[in-house]
Amino acid sequence: MTDAPTILDTSGSRLHDQADRLRAAGPAVRVRLPAGVVAWSVTRGEVVRRLLTHPHVSKDARTSWPGYQPFAIAWLTAWVDVVSMLTADGDDHRRLKNLVGRAFTGRRVEAMRPAVERIAAGLLDELAGLPPGEPVDLRARYSYPIPSGVICDLFGVPAGQRPAMLAAIDLVLDNSLTAERAAAMREGIYAAMHELVETKRAAPGDDLTTLLLAAREDDGDRLTMDEVVSTLLLMIGAGSETAVSLIDHATVAMLTHPGQLAAVLAAPARWTDVIEESLRRDPPVMHLPLRFATADIDLGEGVTIAAGDPILIGFGAHGRDPLVNPDPGRFDIDRHDRRHLAFGHGMHFCLGAPLARLEAAVALPALFGRFPGLRLAVEPGALRPLPSFTGSDVLALPVLLA
Repeated sequence: MTDAPTILDTSGSRLHDQADRLRAAGPAVRVRLPAGVVAWSVTRGEVVRRLLTHPHVSKDARTSWPGYQPFAIAWLTAWVDVVSMLTADGDDHRRLKNLVGRAFTGRRVEAMRPAVERIAAGLLDELAGLPPGEPVDLRARYSYPIPSGVICDLFGVPAGQRPAMLAAIDLVLDNSLTAERAAAMREGIYAAMHELVETKRAAPGDDLTTLLLAAREDDGDRLTMDEVVSTLLLMIGAGSETAVSLIDHATVAMLTHPGQLAAVLAAPARWTDVIEESLRRDPPVMHLPLRFATADIDLGEGVTIAAGDPILIGFGAHGRDPLVNPDPGRFDIDRHDRRHLAFGHGMHFCLGAPLARLEAAVALPALFGRFPGLRLAVEPGALRPLPSFTGSDVLALPVLLA
């Protein structure tokens, strides 16, 4: 393959347009990522599903990416340098996932509903107390504090440590960072996680951080300190960012589709359709860096991913593939046979998916129930996207409350 790699847009404004062009170009297309990393972009729905369960595709850069040097590329730290279920295969992945997974069973997640409802109600009370007629950033005042509050409570993050930790985590999805800012982001994340670990060592609590530390102390070979810190980064980061995006996108969809909003308000059980259609059309994760071929993979059409090559899976592109969902750009809660991979597929399916769905299922009806006249304060096209090819969200969601 001699063609120059396509430069992947990092502005966030052309996520799906570029995915459409890449999909049309072949089953996999070489793209250039920040810091000069070249990977195979996969945006066709059937190829995405195939590679997510392919026996010759690995998540472990240490064993599968020739020339890999830990922490050499700052923006990739949270994606490939961590030692967690995100970057593990086989037995290591099962070991790490089983440890954390016990906290995300259906029963345990449903038991979190009252806590989510309390957080949402408190935030809505605060919004109701704001001066009328003035634009409000709903992302900052509502959709962001709900998931971040829930996940920080779950892991026992002290209130005083939350701002610095969340600020550092927020930058993980910003692919426009300079090398210097990316390095600062990496340092900030690890400093925040180590501070949390030291806090819980000194004062254990009834939380998942304490659980992770206890598992390491009971069996030092079972969970290393790197695995503890990496798991904290993965779970707190993913547990906040994905649900924020889901609530934001679903809110915008309802405000720009008043007929569908009316149908949902008349039949509240249909908020599930809103959530699933939002996950399909505007999934929180667009591309997830990185996977690696452990043997040559022939995809047909003259395209072979060579052993050792990085692979960039287009999770968000799957639900926008017209061969997977006809007329994919249209938001439609009545869509039949809706399919998406917003939370992944195969062994790396997101543990936090039930919690994200629960948070949206609480936040959305509560919001529209309290403010039935809610409307956007700007035109939809004026909403600024997160500068990212990994995540999909808006930087702010200005609304008028009524």
